[in-house]
Amino acid sequence: MDGNPSTSAGLDEVFRALADPSRRALLDSLNARNGQTLRELCAGLDMTRQSVSKHLAVLEEAGLVATVRRGREKLHYLNAAPVHEIAHRWISRYDRARVQALADLKLALEETPMDAPTFVYTTYIRTTAQKLWQALTEPAFTRRYWATEFTTDWSAGSPMTWDNHGVLISDPEQVVLEAEPYSRLSYTWHAVTPELAKRFGWDEELLARLSAEARSKVTFTLEEAGQVVKLTVVHDGFEPGSSLAEMVSHGWPSVVASLKSLLETGEPLPDGA
Repeated sequence: MDGNPSTSAGLDEVFRALADPSRRALLDSLNARNGQTLRELCAGLDMTRQSVSKHLAVLEEAGLVATVRRGREKLHYLNAAPVHEIAHRWISRYDRARVQALADLKLALEETPMDAPTFVYTTYIRTTAQKLWQALTEPAFTRRYWATEFTTDWSAGSPMTWDNHGVLISDPEQVVLEAEPYSRLSYTWHAVTPELAKRFGWDEELLARLSAEARSKVTFTLEEAGQVVKLTVVHDGFEPGSSLAEMVSHGWPSVVASLKSLLETGEPLPDGA
């Protein structure tokens, strides 16, 4: 199987995966509570462990489910990134029934409950690990698909200054956590400031809620796979009911899709796409 939902073969895999009611039940279970183990998924559904494993393998191949290891456990997450990519690039090529199914799934993925807010997005990009690393770290790239730039030497423990949509954000807790060139990058999320709130039109209540939250972190894992690089983005460290978690659940899929577009076509996605 292709495994890359940005290709026509990968798109067919997505719709084939969604055609099976048992696989849709698995997605519904993850939408109700994201980040479940195989054991937890089996307990909540009237399916054997073998059947659940087979269906999960199909969903992973189609890019609809991503997995992250936590110690000995393998956690399963809904993966919104390929759905956004398909919506941006392919939606006009399919009939009304397929378009509606895709729109419904996109909405469901964006409305994942906040009881266990860890967000995992996986996509495949036709590029090299070196180019993707540049796109994640160099201002000439990040400003184009994210309107964000970082000032840091990209060494573990080093401070980071963010230029987020024209707002400079400095804080001693904004640091690089891991930096293994071409394979893994992790850093803490930026502080929330009154200047940032003004830039995005947040009211005082939202600013207070966001400022009171614990600092989260984002991790990028790069894995070369032939002519493409598998990029997995994990944003975690949120508290239950986090307002920021809800906001990034809407933001990351668009950022990832625009990054992919920039590397594959030379142009990011239009603002608001």
